[in-house]
Amino acid sequence: MKGLGMASHPGPTVAVTTLITLVAWSAGRNATGCFLVAAAILTGHLSIGWSNDAIDATRDTSVDRKDKPIVLGLVSRRTVGIGAVLMVIVCVPLSLASGLLAGLAHLVAVAAAWAYNLKLKSTRISWFPYAVAFGLLPSFVTLGTTDAWAPWWASAAGALLGVGAHLANVVPDLADDLATGVRGWPQRLGELARLLAPLPLAVATALLVIAPDGPVGAIGWITLTVNAGLLVLNVVWKNAPFLLTLAIAAVAIVTLVIRGDALTN
Repeated sequence: MKGLGMASHPGPTVAVTTLITLVAWSAGRNATGCFLVAAAILTGHLSIGWSNDAIDATRDTSVDRKDKPIVLGLVSRRTVGIGAVLMVIVCVPLSLASGLLAGLAHLVAVAAAWAYNLKLKSTRISWFPYAVAFGLLPSFVTLGTTDAWAPWWASAAGALLGVGAHLANVVPDLADDLATGVRGWPQRLGELARLLAPLPLAVATALLVIAPDGPVGAIGWITLTVNAGLLVLNVVWKNAPFLLTLAIAAVAIVTLVIRGDALTN
């Protein structure tokens, strides 16, 4: 069980499941609706995480990735692969339980993530499946709540969050990826990826504050100020710790949850 847990990419899985569930609650979903959203997001992310480790097992072994349970012998590649397939099967009815269009939106997002794992990870458009997957998540919430697609600004902010997450996720593994021939967009950028990672996250936050109808308000201005300060600090501090990027991501995530009510108004 420990190996399966590690192979699920627990950090991103828990973070995204919690975020989208909170957004669903903020947008007006009842307890049952929030549970269905959480279950769909969780099973989808488990399938994504497990498929990623199963597909990359040979590559991870070649560079002796000590953070990978398959490499450590804690779980077999076959077990992780079977788990990924089972989770994606379970994800289908759980997604469709929120409605046909909502379910299809989420399943397209999951399919985009699988496409990344299978092929697009090593291409110039490695950012694209992240943008598609995260860009559709607000509509998964709204289509299951009001039968309406999410506002353009929410979809755009989601896509930008996805691109920022892609950059942030790859930066720590740049050396290992290059050693095993992975040449996606961040790997081609090299160390520039570390500098660029906060930018789409910061733009996403600005969109979430400014684009919805109504005044920005005091909290909005404070959010923009904090966001701008972190972004400037990341640029001028040559060896800025990666925690600054995570801080900008946290601001964007909190803003998305706060603005959840605007998704359906």
